[in-house]
Amino acid sequence: MLENVHPVESLRALAARKRRTEVFKSVATSKTDEARGEGWCIQKAGKRTARVKKDKSKSTLLEDRVWSVLYTMGFDFMSGDGGGRLITSASDDSSITNQLDVVAIDADVAVVVECKSAKSPRRANAFQNDLAKLSTLKKDFSSAVRKMLPDGQKRTLVFAFWLWDIELGESDRKRTEKETIAVLDKENLEYYEQLVIHLGPGAKYQFLADLLPERKVGGLESRIPALRAKMGGFTCYTFSVKPSYLLKIAYVSHRAKGKASDVNTYQRMIRKTRLKAIREYISNDGMFPTNIVLSFEDKRMLRFEPKHAETGDEGGRYGVLHLTPRYRGAWIIDGQHRLFAYSGHPLCDKSYVSVLAFEGLPANEQARLFIDINHEQKSVKRSLLHELYAELHWNADDVELRTRAIVSKVIQVLGRDPHSPFNERILLSDEPATEKRCITLEAMFSALNIPSFFVVKKDILYGPLWAVDNELTVRRASAIVNAWFLRICEHAAEWWALGKAEGGGLAMNDGVVICIAVLRSVFDHLARNGLPLVEMSEEEVIGKLDRYGHELGKYLGSLNGMEKDAFRKGHRGTQGQTLGRRTCERAIRDSIPEFNPPGLEDFVKDQSARTNERAYPIVERIEKTLKLLIVEGLRVEYQELPDGDAWWYSGIPDEVRKKASTRLEDELGKGNKEDYLELIDFRKIVLKNWEVFKDTFAYGDKGNKEKRTEWIVKVNDIRKIVMHPAKNRQVTSEDLVWLETYERWLTSRPGPEDG
Repeated sequence: MLENVHPVESLRALAARKRRTEVFKSVATSKTDEARGEGWCIQKAGKRTARVKKDKSKSTLLEDRVWSVLYTMGFDFMSGDGGGRLITSASDDSSITNQLDVVAIDADVAVVVECKSAKSPRRANAFQNDLAKLSTLKKDFSSAVRKMLPDGQKRTLVFAFWLWDIELGESDRKRTEKETIAVLDKENLEYYEQLVIHLGPGAKYQFLADLLPERKVGGLESRIPALRAKMGGFTCYTFSVKPSYLLKIAYVSHRAKGKASDVNTYQRMIRKTRLKAIREYISNDGMFPTNIVLSFEDKRMLRFEPKHAETGDEGGRYGVLHLTPRYRGAWIIDGQHRLFAYSGHPLCDKSYVSVLAFEGLPANEQARLFIDINHEQKSVKRSLLHELYAELHWNADDVELRTRAIVSKVIQVLGRDPHSPFNERILLSDEPATEKRCITLEAMFSALNIPSFFVVKKDILYGPLWAVDNELTVRRASAIVNAWFLRICEHAAEWWALGKAEGGGLAMNDGVVICIAVLRSVFDHLARNGLPLVEMSEEEVIGKLDRYGHELGKYLGSLNGMEKDAFRKGHRGTQGQTLGRRTCERAIRDSIPEFNPPGLEDFVKDQSARTNERAYPIVERIEKTLKLLIVEGLRVEYQELPDGDAWWYSGIPDEVRKKASTRLEDELGKGNKEDYLELIDFRKIVLKNWEVFKDTFAYGDKGNKEKRTEWIVKVNDIRKIVMHPAKNRQVTSEDLVWLETYERWLTSRPGPEDG
């Protein structure tokens, strides 16, 4: 017996509650303190009762989000509050009540979803028991559905686990496959939540196609008049069909779904605005003169029965196409917006659309055809082409093209790996840029797509990221790159987390490219020391990289706010990235002396000679600007006092003034008294007159006045180096970049009188 499963028309109020992320209740006003102690917040307080709320627990939120997605997909029956209840008989003639988190039923399928979550990411515990329990319910659930809905419909059963922050081991995944129980995760949930917003009920067929790949769709066997022909060496069929029919069997592997391992994922995510415009066009009796292009993946779906009449020697042949539809059996190559615009439309079961269907068109040919078709309508972004390398050239004979496909896939795998620093940070062509998602695939592609990483010389010499075949290379390369950046992030986690937000700069294009370039230098160093990296396991390679990644991470993590800002602004473009790479290499060499990449020694000497020479005039200009702004600011501030030297006596700290006066007297009063102020004195003057100078000299948005004027101390330290070359001290490249950054900042500041 199946209980607490109702027609969806009666569940609208429940649907509204499940869409919320908070729960509400009323309590007596006298109980509000007790409610607060239990985590409730007061929303509205009255004389007798108060309305309180709190966030849903993670487990409740998961169940409600899954339920809401299936509800929007338009199933006919859904479980009520608390889930469905399956009553089964026990061996002693008693009954057992089995709670089912989410139940959804329509004319074709009956779905059961069990939701499992954890407070923080972890491996699954005792999952075998959960799997065994769900498996044993299949027969009883099927029987209960037939009794509840005695309409004679034979429904396909769909059983699934939806997991949030629970990771299955390989053995558990194999068991779920054996039991034909699907496993979905939070990423899948976010995808379907987005899809139902665009498609509404049409998303149900995409969902079922994911869960029931290649399973027959009951009741849709059909005979369709068609024309069979050859195009580009592939068999294809031209026919007309109702959109309602095609929606049930067609499938789009949207790239936004994030399965980089699926070579068919070349389609853009559906755009809601475009769907709306096409729906309006359909409502106004609009017609589509072009075909929807798709590929039947499984030849078992097709049987062509030719007729005698032919169109000619070079034309097609007319006949009847017998279709035995299967879920996920027909991949849409072009026309997804035209088809899905019919979803939920009154004309969905009345209109016809023209179809050009290929028989078993390979995935790389599908992707190529997609680009060819869309090139004239809307140019394909360069970023999308980089992403599509994995589809276009996955099986290419040309090793260079195949390597590009591998690199593209490695980057996309890293971007979707929840355990990677790159998770949700790779900016793909169909995603909006954010402060976190700001690392472009093109930048990483250029950094990784170099011969020394993969194929140095075909059939002769391979790089440390190469493995036996494509899939193994993707796994090896993603594991090694991931481990390298994880080591770096151990020491610079906060900086990495900022992305391109203020104070960030490491988890951006230039920062990532620099770190990858240093990885290449480390590989070259290890190879020169006789390590056969390509012959070593990925774990062994990661072990050899560990100390170098540790030192790089320590260096990057040790940079202060001003140095991080200089890193971000001074390492842009090819020249800046080279400077950044060499600077990081030198930092590693300071801790690991034997690490000495070719050219580093010459670079250090050249930079040292050049940095002192270039830093000298910058320090002079900064000192001159500081003196000018400070003296003018003090003169304006104290101009109403009768003594013309009031700025000197009221604005300059006593110790600074006395020291400067002594120097003035020692030199017999040559020059102006402000000429005897030293650079470090300016900070003390600014601190004494903070309200006058804070808008001019305070760097950054956070910290007290001492913190926000530390930059003057830094300039003074560099001044000591350039003014006393006999001590053989050198200004570093980072210091030079920092000086240039601060000079630009200082010269852009308003004077005190402008504040």
